[in-house]
Amino acid sequence: MSGFSPGWLALRETADHRSRNQALLLKLAARFAEREDILVVDLGAGAGSNLRAIAAALPARQHWILFDHDPALLTAALETIAQWADSSRAVATGLEASSGGKSLLIEFRKADLAAEPAVWGNISPDLVTAAALFDLVSESWIERFVAALARARLPLYTALNHDGVAEWAPPHPADRQMTTAFERHFSRDKGFGPSAGSRASKLMAGKLASVGYAIERGRSDWRLGLTDQKLITMLAEGWAGAARENGEVPAAAITEWCTSRKAAGVTCLVRHEDFLASPPR
Repeated sequence: MSGFSPGWLALRETADHRSRNQALLLKLAARFAEREDILVVDLGAGAGSNLRAIAAALPARQHWILFDHDPALLTAALETIAQWADSSRAVATGLEASSGGKSLLIEFRKADLAAEPAVWGNISPDLVTAAALFDLVSESWIERFVAALARARLPLYTALNHDGVAEWAPPHPADRQMTTAFERHFSRDKGFGPSAGSRASKLMAGKLASVGYAIERGRSDWRLGLTDQKLITMLAEGWAGAARENGEVPAAAITEWCTSRKAAGVTCLVRHEDFLASPPR
């Protein structure tokens, strides 16, 4: 998978956490409400944001296994989780931590998800989860993943899947050109084959339904405004960089668009979707 810097992941975390669909989080909590403990596998865990977002909704004792291809991100995850926790200590398998009355044992494992979607192997997790992952993978990878998930009859909770074009305000004459260039760039291979991009949620839902899963979906759109200026700036620069790589938009138009999008008062709606998928009984 193409790399993501710890700085970018840290910058987007506030928007990610506030944007999660709260109704689905409540349903996730209800699913495990009678349990005292849980084993969770987190795919493409990055710097551990997904754990920080949902640990409060899960049982009192939690065992997490965080999988990522990038050792630097796994190191960042350990450090960031240790800072976030009420208390923590390093152990042979990773980290023991407590937060909000929850007790967590966390392992950090390097894995090549592109080669093997079912990185949990012989482990039997109670929940498979991921955030901002499935829009980066290909349709064929999704098929392999869903097949593995269904064979093991595992539930899935996934959040923040890109689900449609962003909407900038106020309007700009180059918005349509820039959107087309960005979406085309986003569909490039991130290490898993051509990315599903904004089709990811629909593809995932369709393939899970075809093997008998019950799926509950909910919006988790970023609504970026005055308090998100740094994130808006980074998004605008990312779009500009993508458009330059594509070579489909004149350089002067890209520069002017990017400058206008970094101006005070600009807002951006970035569409995402969360879903909770339960295997057939």
